[in-house]
Amino acid sequence: MSSAQSLPESRPVSVAHLFLSRVEATPDREAYRYPAPADDGASGTEQWRSLTWAQTAERVRAITAGLLALGLQPEERVAISSSTRVEWILADLGAMCAGAATTAVYPSTNGEETAYILSDSGSRAIFVENVAQLAKAVAHTERLPELAHAIVFDPQEDIPQVEGVEVLSIAELEKRGLAYLEEHPDAVEKTVRAIGREQLATLIYTSGTTGRPKGVRLVHDCWSYQAVAQEAAGLLRSDDVQFLWLPLSHVFGKALISGQIKTGHVMAVDGRVDRIITNLRTVRPTLMAAAPRIFEKVYNGIAGRARAEGGARYRIFLWAAKVARDYARTGQESAAATGRRRVPLSLAAQHAVADRLVYGKIRAAFGGNLRGSVSGSAALAPDIGYFFSGAGVHVLEGYGLTETSAGCIVNPAEDYRVGTVGKPLPGTEVRIAEDGEILLRGPGVMRGYHNLPDKTAEVLEGDGWLHTGDIGEVDDDGFVRITDRKKDVFKTSGGKYVAPTEIEGRFKAICPFVSTILVIGDGRNFCSALITLDETVIMPWAASHGLGGRSYAEVVSSPQVHELIDGFVQRVNSGLQRWHTIKKFSVLSRDLDVEHGELTPSLKVKRPVVEREHAEVIEGMYEGSREA
Repeated sequence: MSSAQSLPESRPVSVAHLFLSRVEATPDREAYRYPAPADDGASGTEQWRSLTWAQTAERVRAITAGLLALGLQPEERVAISSSTRVEWILADLGAMCAGAATTAVYPSTNGEETAYILSDSGSRAIFVENVAQLAKAVAHTERLPELAHAIVFDPQEDIPQVEGVEVLSIAELEKRGLAYLEEHPDAVEKTVRAIGREQLATLIYTSGTTGRPKGVRLVHDCWSYQAVAQEAAGLLRSDDVQFLWLPLSHVFGKALISGQIKTGHVMAVDGRVDRIITNLRTVRPTLMAAAPRIFEKVYNGIAGRARAEGGARYRIFLWAAKVARDYARTGQESAAATGRRRVPLSLAAQHAVADRLVYGKIRAAFGGNLRGSVSGSAALAPDIGYFFSGAGVHVLEGYGLTETSAGCIVNPAEDYRVGTVGKPLPGTEVRIAEDGEILLRGPGVMRGYHNLPDKTAEVLEGDGWLHTGDIGEVDDDGFVRITDRKKDVFKTSGGKYVAPTEIEGRFKAICPFVSTILVIGDGRNFCSALITLDETVIMPWAASHGLGGRSYAEVVSSPQVHELIDGFVQRVNSGLQRWHTIKKFSVLSRDLDVEHGELTPSLKVKRPVVEREHAEVIEGMYEGSREA
């Protein structure tokens, strides 16, 4: 068993309490930055604007009072369906201060699943980003008898009316709230004081890789714990500038807001993925959170550009990448053994040269001030982690579930170890079951699945231990390593167990063209793989190898690309046990995506969906096969 240090005995009752305290403590400090149209009105131009904590409180108070004026009662659900933007945060804080419970809906969720979430949660009101999200939310009002109000963020659009649902702009809601406060000036403070620790704060529906989403019940104490634990672990600091682009419908983004309110640091908010690189240079954050897929794409992009430049530049990149990995790995091994990071003088000298030639440009692409970037939701290939570590971009892998109100294990900023997910946050306990499954217990653990007592009993023991479904181990220094997903480990027809994510991670680390790889082999006589390629990297390669002018589908199905990828497969196979090796592979004609249901909104691969969607391709790889 492993547990981090204890938390201070006292913590706020709720993030609503914490928010009011933050406003009182630092009213004039900057709280949020967000992009908005430029003052000169020039078409297509925008600028970053700021809200102080006092200005944030003005809007939150108006939204809270507006919800109270609509008749919202404690624990009644208020849904939010929007991309990441500052209004999402204001609406969420408004709902929490009103004692209501936020139901998060991904804006990419289809109409059918949106209706299910709104119906299952019993949502009485919903904030939507625009009229498109409004249309989706009210497409099945006959199944939503409790939905009475919809509030639209975007002010530029003509807002249609919906029979049976009152539709308001957020400005209209705030205006109604200000009128309510004239009659009830202490309404917000009085409502916040009445909130209890075990009162429902959030219903977040798992974007699970199998089955219908389950509503995870997270109470106010879960978020209060997250806020205090993140600060106690040194993850967040009051002088940070955090760039937030993660989906706020995901538990990871929600948890970061709690921590930000505790420390009071600046948060720049913009969820547009196509603006990440530009925003990094503008915001120049000290902290950012992301999914491993983002770091993999950045790495592939860097490697792809170096390859395209060819000659000396490519050789310099390959050398610098090896130096970065060796430097990070050697330093980490030395720190684990002696408590001090040391590397041989010759390696340190090479690293200094590589820093001037390569690494400085990589850090500049992240804004130049990044002290740490938290990576979660899936495993990061260790070789990619070592590369960024050696380049001075510190990727702190963490681990958590929707069921644990996001991260409950994270690497310490000053002593992180690539290949692990770090140490438990203060107040969280970790136990490894006899079969290797990771069990967790702590204040951040959910109180159960909404309306699903049987499903709750399957994963949550009476004494508070949560079964995560992940296989892992804890080393002597308390660092946790995830070795595989319990449900993903499979057995070949020859009786050999295979952990596919380990093989997939190795492949991602050496192949700069890969977007996704899925190792197949459950009940089969050998392992195969479905592979998709990153279009932004493979197409430039194709143009320089006689395949210019062809479509992506034509390129990835070409013999030249098959030969290219086969070379990387053989390199991976050379380091694997015979029964782990990939005997056959297929490069798919398109990448996996959310629209086809193959990825969750948080970019996790839905293995059953992918295997079903591409069953014909898989069967083709096993036709006429014999025991391997």
